Amino acid sequence: MAFPSAFAQPPHGSPAAVPHATASPSLPVPVRAGRAAPIWLFALLTVMACGLAAYLVTFLGVAASAIGMVLAVIPLAGVLLAVRLIDRWEPEPRGLVIAAVAWGAVGAVGLALLVDLALSPAMVVVDPALGDAFSAVVQAPVVEEVAKGLGVLLLFVFGRRAFDGPVDGVVYGALVGAGFAFTENILYFATSLIEGGVTEVTFTFVLRGVLSPFAHVMFTAVTGYALGRAARSGASTSGALGPWLLGMLGAAVLHAVWNGSAMFADFFALYATLQVPLFLAFVGGVLMLRREEARLTRDRLGEYAAAGWFSGAEVEMLATARGRRHAMAWARTLPGDRRPLMADFIHEATALAAARQRALSGRDAAAAHDERVFLTRTIGARSALLSRDAGSR
Repeated sequence: MAFPSAFAQPPHGSPAAVPHATASPSLPVPVRAGRAAPIWLFALLTVMACGLAAYLVTFLGVAASAIGMVLAVIPLAGVLLAVRLIDRWEPEPRGLVIAAVAWGAVGAVGLALLVDLALSPAMVVVDPALGDAFSAVVQAPVVEEVAKGLGVLLLFVFGRRAFDGPVDGVVYGALVGAGFAFTENILYFATSLIEGGVTEVTFTFVLRGVLSPFAHVMFTAVTGYALGRAARSGASTSGALGPWLLGMLGAAVLHAVWNGSAMFADFFALYATLQVPLFLAFVGGVLMLRREEARLTRDRLGEYAAAGWFSGAEVEMLATARGRRHAMAWARTLPGDRRPLMADFIHEATALAAARQRALSGRDAAAAHDERVFLTRTIGARSALLSRDAGSR
């Protein structure tokens, strides 16, 4: 065989194909344990949902239950949108969000109904007026807030690595409360339709769906806030039981005041003088918690900036609401409209800051690993955003 030169070598085999570069290279993923609800919880809720559906159809009928459900979806949608706005800074895992709503709509309602059925025989021998007052001001607030609070505690235990602080606690508590209000509204709307027709159900819808859609959300958010404070301080599950009980007590008191205003006072007068200011205070408190969350994000990313990973301008862009708005507006002007890439960059950087905060608290053994993972993902997201060919992807 003739060789073109003394240095040429004959082929010894077929080389492996060279893969094409991909626009989205494989990125490391954080530890999933502690960021998802267990499958058995969803199985339990599915069984309870079947029993609850049978209860509704048996005692309220198919038509009334269906109409009640359609009406109940309207305030639920508004509440979930509001909670989404609260959760926008660092969104919670979708599985835990679904579990929170499902527990409120099925688990908490099922437990409350079982207790109510168990206590019904005892209420028969009590004066009806006294029994109604006890049920509204004592039984319902205590039983319902314990049932809902149990769901928030389960999320704290099984989703511990996504339960970072007070904002997360408020979000999970609000989602549980929203789910509970949804099913309770079905019961109220269907019963009103059966007993009073369109006029009665319209009045009930205005009262519960328009004037007070956030009542249960606020009550259970108090429990979530208490657990969120415990999580931020690095408390273990046993160490969080005290704050959990205290949070449920606060939720039950608010619930009792709400129900008592409807039974013993002029509801609309007390609504204007007490409930509206309470709701405004709740909104103000959430905004303050969001500001604290932004401060922690800035501090943790600032530590990375000090090590050379980010510039000071990038920290301001990633860790402030104003910076994020300007960043998204700037990304829109880039070739191909790179807002999705900017959103990825912001999301990964926020997760990085949260992982570092967990590592500093010492409550999460896997936080240091997640920190490295999210740093890799954040740098990758920034590279994708600034690459020349990002607009053509």
